[in-house]
Formats: sequence, structure tokens, C-alpha cells
Amino acid sequence: MTIIIDGTVGANKAVVLDANGKLPAIDGSLVTTLNATQVTTGSIATANIDTGTTTGKVLVLDGSGAMPAIAAGAMTGVSSATKSASDPTVSTNPSTGLGTKWINTTSGEIFILTDATAGENVWTSTGGTSGDVAPYYYGGEAYGYSMGGGPDSSATQNSRIDQYSFTSDGNGVASGSSLSATRVYLGSVQVQSSTDGYCHGGYAAGYLSKLDKFSFASAGTATLIGSITTAGASSSGCNSDTYGYRVGGGNPMTNVIDRWPFASDGNAVDVGDLLAAVNSPVTSTQGITYGYVFSGHPSNGTNQISKFSLVSSANAVSTTQTLTTSRSYTGGHSSQTYGYVTGGTEAAPHSDHIDKYAFDSSSNATDIGNLTYASFGHTSSSSTTYGYAAGGNTPSHKIMKFSFASDGDATTVGDLPYIHLYAGGCHN
Repeated sequence: MTIIIDGTVGANKAVVLDANGKLPAIDGSLVTTLNATQVTTGSIATANIDTGTTTGKVLVLDGSGAMPAIAAGAMTGVSSATKSASDPTVSTNPSTGLGTKWINTTSGEIFILTDATAGENVWTSTGGTSGDVAPYYYGGEAYGYSMGGGPDSSATQNSRIDQYSFTSDGNGVASGSSLSATRVYLGSVQVQSSTDGYCHGGYAAGYLSKLDKFSFASAGTATLIGSITTAGASSSGCNSDTYGYRVGGGNPMTNVIDRWPFASDGNAVDVGDLLAAVNSPVTSTQGITYGYVFSGHPSNGTNQISKFSLVSSANAVSTTQTLTTSRSYTGGHSSQTYGYVTGGTEAAPHSDHIDKYAFDSSSNATDIGNLTYASFGHTSSSSTTYGYAAGGNTPSHKIMKFSFASDGDATTVGDLPYIHLYAGGCHN
């Protein structure tokens, strides 16, 4: 074969470097063992790459920089929203944990999991119609209320509903609302839903079976929505997030546990019995699980704490717990983990005790402090952080509060605008 050396590129011609010592343009398709790391510039045409979305293919973004349709089942580190026709609940425990996104495909509401506590999850709404989803808490965040009552059972008995602030200490004011009828001898603890306060029973020229409801959002006269099963006075209340309960009461004494739904107005129904017929019981509420009842009136002949289920219709059972002393016309308050009983009368002298007992325990109550004065017949309410006792004997206008976070004495934080004695309390 004759090799031609003429500085050009072609068959049977020697390759001659140019003046810069570089190869001329030449077909390299038959070159083997080329080290790809030496290729530092230029681009490869897509037509020359084995692209696609199946095994072994190179994935290429489209003209908008988006990925083509591809199965991502094996991808990790990618979070997607859960889609459901309903809202999440506090017992919705996603494996993806904190930060999980939930989309309600019916309402369009979007929730983010901001507290991942099994069974007590908090789902925060990012906007829409339904609001946050959080565990139910008995205590209020805005106001305590004192309703009905008066310094005696004459014409001064009234239908007033006064309120006092939980967010700042100070005097109470008229709420602008009133009960459907004047009454005294209410239990110190009445009932509240998330939107309304409820008042049951009492006395006004005869013992009452009235069941009232008033709105927290707008002032006005309470609506008479139905009746409790037996007329009587000095019966206290508990509530879950969906039902109100009335327990015990006097004249005649009863052992009844009444219940009514918050979702619709109507009469209460008898769903269980206390351990015995009791006059002037006082109550505390443990979330949505149990109502606790203390009955220390002398006519009851007992100093016992019992509890009944807020989940199912059932009779009360004994907790074997007792207060430090037996007394009547006390106040009742509730934190998440403890029930509190304040004041009361032991014939003479009256009591200023603040007793505390643990929910789900058999240990007796302990005396953790004192009210600012010996009080009975006062109204009771609970915020998320404090117990409040307002009004009561003497007669008094005083509003007292004590801390749930630490044991100690109560302080006076203001005055009610009217005397509420043997009256009822609630909160929102």
C-alpha cells in the first residue's frame, strides 16, 4: 500500500498535525478504548443517547424542564399529602410524623401535623372552613361566668349572667345575657359546650327542671331548650365535647345522671345512677373520659369521690378517694390531670380549703392552699391554667383564682358586679 503524505485527510493518507500540534478534523468512529474523562467540552445529541422511562434508560427532562410521567414507588425522601374525604382526627397517627400534610378532598381544607403525640395529635389548619383539629380540653381560654343566684331567696333572686376575664385580672362585668327565668340554688358547676353555656334546675317559687342555653358569641336571653328528668336544686354538671351532664341534687335528693347532646336542643335523658342520692354535689371533669363527683353534704352521710363515664351510659363507681374534710356547697374545678374542690361549709366554721385529687388514682385529696376567705355557695369555673371561685357567702362579690401549675393559696383578682350566692358557673 502506498501512503500519501500531503497534509490532507483521506484514505491511505498519513495524518499530519496542524501548526498548533492538533489533529485535523477526522472521523473517529473506529477508535476504541477512548478515556471518556478526557472529553471536557461539547454536547451529545439526544438522538445519540438511549433515553426513555424504562429499565436502563436515561431520563431526560422535557422542554419545560419537567420530568416525564414515571413510576416513583422506589424513590425515597419524597413527601406527599394524604388525601381523604374527611378531616384528620386527634387519633390519626401518620407514619410520616411531624409536618405531614392532609388534604380534605370534600372541603379543600389543608392540615399540617404540628404535634405528633399518639392519640393526641394536633392538626393545624392552613386556611379554609373547619379550623384546627386538637385534643379536647375542658378548661376555657376567654371568660368565666356567674349565673343566677342572689343573697337570699326573696325578690333579689335573679337571672343575671356576669362574666370575668381569664386573660387579664380585673372586675367582672354584665355579659349582656340572662337566664330564661330567675333562680337560686344552682350547683356551683354548670355546663358548657364550645359555643354555649348551659344552666339546669334550681329554685324559683318551686323546684325547677328547666334546661337553659345561652350563646357565648352574642348577648341575649337564654333559650329554654328542654328539661332535666327530675326537678331539683343544687345539682352540678360535667361535660364532654359532645354532651352535657347533670348529676344529683336536692328536694328531693336524687341519684340521677342526666345527659343531653350539644348538637341538638331537647330534653335530657337518664343515663345512669350515682352511688347514692346526693344533695349539693360538686364535680370535676377529666377531658372526655370521666366526670368526678364529690358529695359531702351532711344529709349525704359521706365524704366520697366517685366517677362516671362520659363515653358510655353507665352508673358511677367509687374511686375510694376522699377529701381532707367533709363539707357541702363547695366549688369544683378541673385541670387536665387533677380535680379541685374549694371552700364549702362544715356547719361552723366555713372552709377556705383548696383540695386537690388526681384523676385515675386511689389516693385521697390533699390540702394545697387556701382561698382568700372562707367561702361556700360560690360559682366555679376553670381556665386552662387556673381555677376560679367567684361570689358566695357573706355575701361576697370577690373573684378568686389559684394556679394549676403549682400548689398554693388563691389570690383575689377582682369583684363581680352583682352578688351571686348559691349560683352556677361555667366558662369558654
